[in-house]
Amino acid sequence: MAPPLLTLKDIALTFGSTPLLERADLTVHARDRLCLVGRNGSGKSTLLKIAAGLVEPDDGERFIKPGTSWRYLPQDPDLSAFADVESYVRDGLIGADDGFRIPYLLDALGLTGREDPSHMSGGERRRAALVRTLAPEPDVLMLDEPTNHLDLPAIEWLEGELAGMSAALVLISHDRRFLESLSRRTLWMDRGETRDLDKGFAHFEDWRDEFLAQEELDRHKLARQIHREQHWVIHGVSGRRKRNVRRLKELGNLRTDLKNAKKVQGLADVTVTEGRTSGKQVAKLTDVSKAFDGRTIIDSVSLRIGRGERIGVVGPNGSGKTTLLKLIMGSLEADTGKIELGLNLDPLVIDQNRETLDPDWTLADALTDGGGDSVIVADKPRNVIGYMKDFLFLPEQKRTPVHALSGGERGRLQLARGLRLPSNLLVLDEPTNDLDLETLDLLQEIVADYSGTVIVVSHDRDFLDRTVTRTLAYEGQGKWQIYAGGYSDMVAQRGVGVQARKAEKAAKAKTKTNALTNQHKASATKLSYKHKFRLDSLPAEMEQIEGEIASYNKSLSDPELYAKDPELFNRTSKALVAAQTKLAACEEEWLELEMLREATQGTS
Repeated sequence: MAPPLLTLKDIALTFGSTPLLERADLTVHARDRLCLVGRNGSGKSTLLKIAAGLVEPDDGERFIKPGTSWRYLPQDPDLSAFADVESYVRDGLIGADDGFRIPYLLDALGLTGREDPSHMSGGERRRAALVRTLAPEPDVLMLDEPTNHLDLPAIEWLEGELAGMSAALVLISHDRRFLESLSRRTLWMDRGETRDLDKGFAHFEDWRDEFLAQEELDRHKLARQIHREQHWVIHGVSGRRKRNVRRLKELGNLRTDLKNAKKVQGLADVTVTEGRTSGKQVAKLTDVSKAFDGRTIIDSVSLRIGRGERIGVVGPNGSGKTTLLKLIMGSLEADTGKIELGLNLDPLVIDQNRETLDPDWTLADALTDGGGDSVIVADKPRNVIGYMKDFLFLPEQKRTPVHALSGGERGRLQLARGLRLPSNLLVLDEPTNDLDLETLDLLQEIVADYSGTVIVVSHDRDFLDRTVTRTLAYEGQGKWQIYAGGYSDMVAQRGVGVQARKAEKAAKAKTKTNALTNQHKASATKLSYKHKFRLDSLPAEMEQIEGEIASYNKSLSDPELYAKDPELFNRTSKALVAAQTKLAACEEEWLELEMLREATQGTS
């Protein structure tokens, strides 16, 4: 086997008095597909930063094969030093890096390159960072939570993009479907050490459970051995003093081994305080519409939600998912139509922005509402430390301010605050952001066992498949359609998954068309010959390009292509990107001309 591109060996790092990493290893070969998994706080992001050369370990070795290029995607990119997105992206190109992919990547992720970083959302900054990371086509890509704050179309696009790249991938993500699709090796970060599984994430959880079961069995055997030795010390023959001293020393060593054995942190013990029984009908929407600034978000939506249902809401960013939730909850009035809410509703809303968390609260204050050392759960007091432990917080974090918590810890805190209150309608707006896989498992169990009604907005395909019984999907132009089953069932019925919104492109095209129409309005009653020729010829041209794209994708699907002919692989990859960029330009030109045709027909 060829030597690895990147090696970390016996990495150790301590923050304060607590060791975070001990004897951690990482090896990355060419075209590897490796995912790092482990609980929040296990050191995944730190190990990736050490691999990227951004953090210096206390001990251990880091080796990069000479000539190897790499790029690292941070969780919280900083664009403050740049005037616009394109300058930030191009600043990431080094030496012979070619920026020919930049227009394609910007367009695919819904950016123009002219955005002002000071006015960008966290999601937009992460998309810009993705463009900067993917543009150079490095040998190794290190991606820390690349799907966070991306919508479903962007996640599925990124999944396909990474699958077709020749770079080695090192991924951290809480998105099971994403990891299952891309990974071929799994590195488990557990109690400061790393354990390598030579299989993808789809095989990890069974392997982990077997490992932990064997570890528990070994610990039980050690405890039984200590018990036998203690019995011998008390009741055994006292002759042969040297042998007795030796066995006493061995007993001490066994006790030390048992004491020092690190136990895996327990699972979150999350329960829901359920309220009274609601009416059979939770909500009924009849021909409901809502618009903002002239743009229709919800157009004539009719929907009935019954008690005990689990509804998933899916759509691209900006499609109106949160607006729909607010309409259902009665916190927003519809422009037209009728909304009827059921009787005896006790809703619990857990939002994606953690808006109810004061950054200056301590963890204990957030759970007790500043009320001392007790949390009221189901009308009964519980000690705050015990309740914190249920959600995997350590006792010493009691006085930790909210602003010092990680994204995953803030997500768990939001859950802990909400679930202490009685409810019969659980509304989860992007609940999976920043949660580790174990807490996601518990959240799935909560939804499955909840006796009330659940409405979930999520971009996590696996979470939706495991939890919901019906899926409300955005169909475009303010239209929404309900489907039986989870996300995969919806895809099977529709034939496609959630599609990116085209409204912005259409709006731009319409603006250009209106300007052109106004210029010719007095004299033009039909398209010019040049415009008509392009409008007639573009469909065939686009069909030809689509055929080329299909051919390139077929060639790149050969897993042996890169090994057999790296130059052909690179040429085909570049040709694919160029064809995709050309197709996008043709589609936009066709849309502009089609709208111009409609506009000029209206003047005749």
